Amino acid sequence: MALDRFNPLLRTNDLVQDLKWDRDLRARFEADEAQVLADYPLSDEERTAIRERDFRRLHELGLHPYLLSQLARLIHGTGEKAGTSQAATELIRSLLGDQYESYMAERGE
Repeated sequence: MALDRFNPLLRTNDLVQDLKWDRDLRARFEADEAQVLADYPLSDEERTAIRERDFRRLHELGLHPYLLSQLARLIHGTGEKAGTSQAATELIRSLLGDQYESYMAERGE
């Protein structure tokens, strides 16, 4: 999947980024996905594609390929059920060094 279809103005890009980083929003999404989708200025096509788990359509609409994979992880879960992986956690831990624990505390994790 190349970036040939990427549309930086597609609001689903914002939604996925927010879901990825906002623990409370993820909990709300799991509890009441329809309400979270209604709260975002998404097109009807975007909402339908998300509800139907139509990742191909989201790609065609312009969702960034990286965020497409993140949305799949957020919806279908990973070991941590947080849209991340052990590899990503270790990367962040390495990059932040001594600041890792305070960073995670700020995120509430």
